[in-house]
Amino acid sequence: MSINRRTLIAAGLSGLELGPLNTFAQKSKAPIKIGSSLALTGPLAATAQIHKLVGEIYVEKLNRQGGLLGRAVEWVLKDDQSRADLARTQYEQLLTSDNVDLLIGPYATGNIISAMGVAQRFSKILVHHTFGIPSLAKYDMQFPAWHLGPQPEKDTPNLVFNTLASSNKPPKTVAIVTSKFPSVHFIALGAREIAKQRGVKEVLFLEWEFGNLDFNAIASRIKEAAPDFLWAGAIGLEGTQLIQAMSKIDFKPRHSFYHVPAPGPMLKEPMANGALSTTVFEEHAPFTNNPVAAQFVQTYHEKASKANFSETAVDTQAAVSFTAWQIIEAAVNATQSLDDKLMAAWLKANAVDTVQGKVRFNGVNNYGDDLSKIKQIKNGKWPVVWPKEWAAPNESLTPV
Repeated sequence: MSINRRTLIAAGLSGLELGPLNTFAQKSKAPIKIGSSLALTGPLAATAQIHKLVGEIYVEKLNRQGGLLGRAVEWVLKDDQSRADLARTQYEQLLTSDNVDLLIGPYATGNIISAMGVAQRFSKILVHHTFGIPSLAKYDMQFPAWHLGPQPEKDTPNLVFNTLASSNKPPKTVAIVTSKFPSVHFIALGAREIAKQRGVKEVLFLEWEFGNLDFNAIASRIKEAAPDFLWAGAIGLEGTQLIQAMSKIDFKPRHSFYHVPAPGPMLKEPMANGALSTTVFEEHAPFTNNPVAAQFVQTYHEKASKANFSETAVDTQAAVSFTAWQIIEAAVNATQSLDDKLMAAWLKANAVDTVQGKVRFNGVNNYGDDLSKIKQIKNGKWPVVWPKEWAAPNESLTPV
């Protein structure tokens, strides 16, 4: 039986406003199920917890506003334990056993490519968080939330070296050390080529297995090479662990870059002051001039504090995760359907307003503009320092 406002007034419920009406209608329909996995345990867990919190914030927001298509949203989340093979199995389960309507995630390149293969087999759209090797994203209905451009192996190193060129002491030598984790390793190899093209001498190249916990020998090799600039293809806690190992032997390069660090733990490490990293969002103007972004920052602070996060600031990981949910919401609302092909076609033809800015998917492998910036740790914060038009007020690169 359909229930409209006239029926409710006849029943003596005329005091109900539009919000409760939406909630009543929402409860009468099956929820829209959005499925994903995240690395809630294992070496990627420190960062994946950020994505989990953002997902909870966004689903709560959607349901408070009436859900999607007038239906509540249910997030079906699994722990892939930082394992790509397990992520593959779990995305198959989401589609065959859990009967989810839409897919999102997971976190990290290896796990995303596993999920992408499953989405392709089932012809499902996949909006994902942080895929670092765009050339491998061959599936036509995958859409990246991390807008780092189609060639990050060139664009990211050039952005970093452009930043360093603004210093009064740009580096003449570089040590490039990297995890073998696919995305950071891929871009570190690109950094070797860009350094060579720019005439910066490579004095050390060194790799380690992802999941390594002992960085003492690596730190010793770096100190022996004595580079002006350290490029660390480190992911998660690896960057912090490397800094701690170098501090034990009293070494700190004038410039250092950590590709995808766990932002909170690195901020807590005193010897990390001055370190660089990439970002697409930091919680200062001009990013927070966007009212949606400003509200998200406030909500994230509150939720992260309650969750006892060591760092409650919004940066790339949180912003990219929020963006992924914004992309899904935009596609569903624009097409007024859950049809994967309709949503994919709409996304390729339209830009989406997000907390990062406008994102588009009509480039190579559905990638659009590179929205990356460079941030630097200063007094317990990560302000953007480059490009100048995105820098925090009165901020610029500070050599150590």
